Amino acid sequence: MSFSTRHRRRDLLKLAALFSTSSLFTPWSGLHAQAKDDVLRIGYLPITDATPLLVAHALGFYEAEGLEVAPPVMLRSWAQLLEAFLAGQVNVVHLLSPMTIWARYGSRAPLKVVAWNHMSGSALTVTPTIQSITELGGKTVAIPFTYSIHNVVLQHLLRQHHLEVVLSGRAPLTNNQVRLVVMAPSDMIPALAAKQIAGFIVAEPFNAQAELLGVGKILRFTGDVWKNHACCVVAMQEQDLHQRPEWSQKVVNALVKAQHWILAHREETAHLLATTAKHRYTPHTETTLRKVLAPQSQEQQQYEQQGIIQHPAWQDQRITFQPYPYPSYTVTLVEQLQKMQVDTQNTFLKQLNGPQVATDLVDDRFVKQAINDLGGLRAFGLDDAWERTEWIA
Repeated sequence: MSFSTRHRRRDLLKLAALFSTSSLFTPWSGLHAQAKDDVLRIGYLPITDATPLLVAHALGFYEAEGLEVAPPVMLRSWAQLLEAFLAGQVNVVHLLSPMTIWARYGSRAPLKVVAWNHMSGSALTVTPTIQSITELGGKTVAIPFTYSIHNVVLQHLLRQHHLEVVLSGRAPLTNNQVRLVVMAPSDMIPALAAKQIAGFIVAEPFNAQAELLGVGKILRFTGDVWKNHACCVVAMQEQDLHQRPEWSQKVVNALVKAQHWILAHREETAHLLATTAKHRYTPHTETTLRKVLAPQSQEQQQYEQQGIIQHPAWQDQRITFQPYPYPSYTVTLVEQLQKMQVDTQNTFLKQLNGPQVATDLVDDRFVKQAINDLGGLRAFGLDDAWERTEWIA
């Protein structure tokens, strides 16, 4: 490893430590020191964001492409997932879409986005007594990571309601201030129940779990704020894409096929991911996962009647899947990140140009081929156009 690479990684990990959540579930000490070049090694966090990576493993899609694949490795935090990826211990991961921008341009990490992993799949959950965004004034809300779509959407909502973001200190808040704290998803529900926080915004199934436990309620779905936004994306090593294009194509093929399968097998997907299933990919119950992956139609109607869903015409699903990384999303994401307040060095954001990032960060060669092999975007219920318009409420 070169001197510059060591220092780039050290710089990235220092930043990751600032933003990382605390432990989620299991350690990653069992990973090999260095992944074999010919073996697909998947790293993931036990949230619904990882669904396509895990379904492709459960159904043998990787092997069907001729790949040798190791059992997916559950990691404990975003920082740990990124460290394992940069160290070569895993070579395919799901990362928060803003996290890939921070990693590539804030710390020069040699990664590329090759596909979207899922759309929507997150919500703002609050204590049952809170009825509106305005009522978050003077209170604390938890986020899972600074560079996350959760933080982007939450700060957008707070700006809309003329609420000021407070990122540090312990001084009492005024009625127009909201303190944001980084917290592990697994700690959010206990903190909400203990009234240490007034709400949290995070990936599923923690929002669904809070509902089922009766300690929280959904205030807004992120997909009802930013229509069909990407949350996590699939990231791979840049050198793999250049040096092993056939291998990379097979990886993406499997993931695209998994997403296509999920759309028609939502209940089976919940079963595959549950803690009682064969692989025990997550610690979540099948009931909790079904509430996210295969919700009942009457639940959607209730959310609309209660004003939780404010754009029913968008027909947003609690979580859904399609792999194509629309350039317009990356362009808009850069714009939103440039508006966002962070409590660390972020001068790199001001220098970014959205269209250039969309071209440089994303390598869509493989996902386009995989989608075309399935019959095009219409296989995912989309128009056959490689572009779209972004809608943010």
